[in-house]
Amino acid sequence: MTRNILVTGAASGIGAEICRKLASEQTNFLVHTRSNKQGLDKTVRYIEDLGGRAEQKLADLSIKGEGRRLVKEAVQHFDGLDIIIANAGYANKASITDITDAEFEEAHNSITRSFLELTTAAIPFLKKSNNGRIIGISAFGPHVWRTQVMPFAATAVAKGAMEVVAKALALKLAPNSITVNIVAPGFIKKDPTAHLAIEPKALADVCSQIPMGRVGEAHEVASVVRFCASDESSYLTGQVIHVNGGLV
Repeated sequence: MTRNILVTGAASGIGAEICRKLASEQTNFLVHTRSNKQGLDKTVRYIEDLGGRAEQKLADLSIKGEGRRLVKEAVQHFDGLDIIIANAGYANKASITDITDAEFEEAHNSITRSFLELTTAAIPFLKKSNNGRIIGISAFGPHVWRTQVMPFAATAVAKGAMEVVAKALALKLAPNSITVNIVAPGFIKKDPTAHLAIEPKALADVCSQIPMGRVGEAHEVASVVRFCASDESSYLTGQVIHVNGGLV
C-alpha cells in the first residue's frame, strides 16, 4: 500500500535521513525546506532512485498559514496524506535574558505554530488513512537544564510547547487510531555544509556530559522515526522518545 508522507526540514541532516529511511517504491513524498534548494534536490533524487515519488516545496514556516498550505499541496499531489513528520527547526543560542521579542516570536511561529497548523490541517486526511501518523522532532532543550550544557532557551521553550501540543493531539486522536509522538534528539552530528549552532570545540567539551561520550548520528534518530511511522507502532502514542546517548 502506498504511503503519502510530508516531511518538513528535509534538505539535510535528520530530515534528509528520515526520507532515506522511509523511501521505497510505495512512497509519495512532499519534502520541504525554507531555502536549501540544493539539499532538497538531493533528497528528491534519493527518493526517486528508490522508486518513490517526490514533490518539493520551499516555504518559510514562520509565516502564518504556510503549514496549512503545505498540507493542502500534499493532498493535491497525492489525493491523501498518511504521515506528517514535522522536523523543521533551528537552535537559538541567545541567553534567556538576551532574547528579543522578535526572536521569541519567531521561534514559536516557526516551531510551535507551524506544528499546530500542519497537524490540525492534516486531521481530516489522516482520519481516512489506515496508518495515520504524526511525528514531531523536538530536542533535548526542554528537558536538560544544567550549567555544563548550553540551553538554547528560546527554541527550547518553543519545542516544549510543541511537545504539549503533541500530547493534546494524541489524546484527541487516539479514538481514530492516529498516533502522535515526539522524537527528541540529543547532540547530533551535522552535515558538513550545514549551519553549525555549536562550535566544534564546544561540541567536543559537551561530550563529557553525554554518558555514551559521543554525539549521535542522524540515522540513529531517523531509525526511531521510521518505527514511529510504521504499522508496528500502532499502540504507541503521546510519547516523547529521547535519542540522546543517555543525556538526562
